Amino acid sequence: MPQSFVPSLLTVDDPAAVAVETAKGVAPFLLLCDHAGQAIPQRLGDLGLPPGEIDRHIGWDIGALNVSRHLSRQLDTTLIHQRYSRLVIDCNRTPGIASSIPQVSELTPIPGNVGIQAEQTLAREHEIFLPYHRTIADTLDARQRAGLPTAIIAMHSFTPVFKGNARPWQVGLLFNRQPEFALLLAELLREEGDLDVGVNEPYAMTDATDYTLPVHAERRQLPYVGIEIRQDLIADQQGQQDWAKRFARLLPQAWYRWQI
Repeated sequence: MPQSFVPSLLTVDDPAAVAVETAKGVAPFLLLCDHAGQAIPQRLGDLGLPPGEIDRHIGWDIGALNVSRHLSRQLDTTLIHQRYSRLVIDCNRTPGIASSIPQVSELTPIPGNVGIQAEQTLAREHEIFLPYHRTIADTLDARQRAGLPTAIIAMHSFTPVFKGNARPWQVGLLFNRQPEFALLLAELLREEGDLDVGVNEPYAMTDATDYTLPVHAERRQLPYVGIEIRQDLIADQQGQQDWAKRFARLLPQAWYRWQI
């Protein structure tokens, strides 16, 4: 369907899909937060969700944005984040696959995602997904033109328990075809002496389950890592600040080791 026929989704009262903070950051990193927000466009109501469901992990990555903001300020590095709930459209999934606009998340039905028309799907893609990823691509293009080196850091969080199974890791580092930078950071985290570090745990990165890093990092042959922090550790301001300080200290060390 031609783009001119795609109906409008966002109104003037809805927030912009994408935000950029510390736009002129000089550190050799680009922070991305795919699941930072939990907004739902006004035209979609509450997606038919029971009260409180949007506040759970199914709606967003709890704590990830605040950690990213602290880290952005401490490192003086650009942060790009997305304001809408992953239940509207998941900006870390390839459009068109089942998990892009899920009808069920974990065990929770999402009535507002059932039976939607193709043009409604395209509206979510055109007004939320594409602006976010265009902003990332444009930022990387500008950094390349300016001769600025870049490692992409994708910030996420995960639940301490998933479908009854406890997750022992405090932090997990994800990668697909280019493991080098992630493994250097894993080594540094283990040297801290107080962490159970997951390597491609609690998730493994694949083209089927991830979009942002395979597209923006791997296609450009840039160093990268997906960082997953357990949500109970970053549910409050102190935890968010502590983890940001830790990564503000370790990411430059990983960058230095990666260069030598």
